[in-house]
Amino acid sequence: MAGIDSLDSLFQDELKDIYDAEKQITKALPKMIKKASAEELKEAFEAHLQQTGQHIERLEQVFEQLDMPARGKKCIGVQNLIKEGQQMIAETDDDDTLDALMIAAAQKIEHYEIASYGTLRVWADILGHSDAAALLEETLEEEKDTDHRLTSIAESFVNREAADTSDQEEEDGQPGQRSQAPGRRGSTPAGRHHAADRTQSARGRARSR
Repeated sequence: MAGIDSLDSLFQDELKDIYDAEKQITKALPKMIKKASAEELKEAFEAHLQQTGQHIERLEQVFEQLDMPARGKKCIGVQNLIKEGQQMIAETDDDDTLDALMIAAAQKIEHYEIASYGTLRVWADILGHSDAAALLEETLEEEKDTDHRLTSIAESFVNREAADTSDQEEEDGQPGQRSQAPGRRGSTPAGRHHAADRTQSARGRARSR
């Protein structure tokens, strides 16, 4: 197996890495679509799954331009990010919290892809592969758009609903208990009874004198 001894060989190696990453993502996204409860999130995942197919096709065009076989090498980075997300999804029971988690997991992968495509585009330019650079640029912009869309969904309602769920769980965990500000006991029924008892005792002592 040839080693990486030049920018050109590094470029080719990274192309194989992101090609495999995209293939892994096409297998992970359908599971996330199925688990998403927010309709906007489900639609975002569905749109990105369709886009990912186009990203793979563009990469295959780049391979063809470089006279390389369209073959990937195992992308350990995305493999571990997907595995981490799946483990956390399996441990999450609440739907709102699950949506927030899946957005976070998806954006970790998006940021990996944005970094990869941005680097590949620059290298393609330097190496004189202008057509490949244009294809990589197109995919890079779509990855950025997906990241922005997920951020918008998270900030507009998903994170807030997940936070409301946490607040409700805290309330449900202490049924019938209400916190009181320090020094306000007299405002409770029990406090009023004690105050009345003390007043009656004081009156009784005054009469005995």
